[in-house]
Amino acid sequence: MAKAMWKGTVLAESDSYELVEGNVYFPPDSIKWDFLKMTDKHTTCPWKGLASYYDVTVDGETNKDAAWTYLEPKEKAVHITKHVAFGVGITVEK
Repeated sequence: MAKAMWKGTVLAESDSYELVEGNVYFPPDSIKWDFLKMTDKHTTCPWKGLASYYDVTVDGETNKDAAWTYLEPKEKAVHITKHVAFGVGITVEK
């Protein structure tokens, strides 16, 4: 079971996650969407494609661009389509 937490709040929890380049990608149905809000930030990975970012907000405190997803990844990364990974400040246990 993988779990993402920030400030004592569970953001995602799943047995069926994908591990890519050391990051746990949680399936969309395991995400607590009330804590995430999409931002305007995007980055590009040469083999995964365009990443879209989310702010994570818990108890009125926001962790900017702390999660990301590939909504329409390139062919080699289709297995993580719409999955969400968490970054700076977010604790991910597996």
